[in-house]
Amino acid sequence: MSADPIPRMRREGLLFDQSVPGKRGCGIQAAGVPEARPLDAKFTRKEIEGFPELSEREVVRHFTRLSRLNYGNDQGFYPLGSCTMKYNPKVNEKVARLDGFAEAHPLLPEEAVQGSLQLMAEMEKFLCEIAGMDAFTLQPAAGAQGEMTGIRMVRACHESRGNPREVVLIPDSAHGTNPASAHLCGYRVEEIASDERGCVDLASLRKRMSEDVAVLMLTNPNTLGVFEHEIGEICRVVHAGGGLVYLDGANLNAFVGVARPGDMGADVIHINLHKTFSTPHGGGGPGSGPVGVKEPLARFLPVPRVVRAEKGYRFRSDFPDSIGRVHCFYGNFGILIRAYAYILANGADGLREVAETAVLNANYIRKRLEGTYHLPYASPTLHEVIFSDRNLEKHGVRTLDVAKRLMDYGFHPPTVYFPLIVKGALMIEPTESEGIQELDAFADAMIRIAKEAEEDPEVLHAAPHSTPIGRLDEAAAARKPVLRWTPDLSHKP
Repeated sequence: MSADPIPRMRREGLLFDQSVPGKRGCGIQAAGVPEARPLDAKFTRKEIEGFPELSEREVVRHFTRLSRLNYGNDQGFYPLGSCTMKYNPKVNEKVARLDGFAEAHPLLPEEAVQGSLQLMAEMEKFLCEIAGMDAFTLQPAAGAQGEMTGIRMVRACHESRGNPREVVLIPDSAHGTNPASAHLCGYRVEEIASDERGCVDLASLRKRMSEDVAVLMLTNPNTLGVFEHEIGEICRVVHAGGGLVYLDGANLNAFVGVARPGDMGADVIHINLHKTFSTPHGGGGPGSGPVGVKEPLARFLPVPRVVRAEKGYRFRSDFPDSIGRVHCFYGNFGILIRAYAYILANGADGLREVAETAVLNANYIRKRLEGTYHLPYASPTLHEVIFSDRNLEKHGVRTLDVAKRLMDYGFHPPTVYFPLIVKGALMIEPTESEGIQELDAFADAMIRIAKEAEEDPEVLHAAPHSTPIGRLDEAAAARKPVLRWTPDLSHKP
């Protein structure tokens, strides 16, 4: 990929503006048969006032040009940190489209979908082995729903012991959805500070741990890309106070096949299948966030559950302590198929290589950009690396300027201004699916942007220059959103 900025794309107008009265995209010849009795007017649609009139060619070109404005992993590097936007193997898509899976209606009788039920049962076993847990539910449709499901089980467990407790502890380096999930389950959230290494401050945790704490929600590796190397002691402190440990497994791709959260002391974990196990991810979905638990919490798992019966597999709902259903039918089944295929294709050795390569790639980017961009934490990082804009401030350049300028070099920007504990954060996650050529092209562009910040900062302030629409006033858009739009139909051909 070239390090030179690309020229500005053509701005695509509206179909309303291209409309010419009388143009048609298709025509229907006279049938040559008697006219049928006309339908009752209530069954026919009235003419739409101002509906655009164009030729087929104009319509096709319009939507084709719009489609080319989309950016996806099949086009290039997608360095969003904490999102794991990796390449999705096409064989996964082929497997998910097999007739036996794609045509299976969720209301079919159990005997007609034995293959699907077997896949789900085996998927649960795979995840138990990978995470070191005793049981899993595949129902949650995303990581955030997995969090809520896990905390609901935590609450049910404490209630069964006579006290649901009141507080959920969350480190300041955790994923942003953690506090929302805790609040939805009726808990009060308290923050635990990070130390100078970017890890949980054990002294603060010991001081705060008491009988009103229900659970510690720990993201590991955290959003700084740093592994909580004292995870064993963290779990012992929480367990000694009667609390449970919830591990946010969204970043499992950093150590999948290398270590298991259950062996570290975690009681509950959710896994983002759409991240670690390479399924389509972007635009808000689809996703899947299965939740695994240790045996003491297994009786609270959502229903129905897939069980092995005398004659194949079936759903069972007769678990009286279950928190109930958390998703219609049984979650996002299409995502389960893709993740299942990914696990089978890689095997144990391949999954370990996924983690090792993801860590290698992130540290390669770190080494190439270290010194050019400020590195706020010196701790070793795993799957992602966090820089800040401190080195650029003296030139009046901020993180947003860097992100917008990257678009001119053909790259999707990384995650910006997160995690919140790093001022002006640039969060970069290359994943294991990028080769050294793409990593070098990205690093070259980042270094060139830093040089532009020094020599001609106005180029960055006005970026992007290559997109159909330039820099938007995002603050105004947030404060004064246009929620309803009516096209101008007063134009003339």
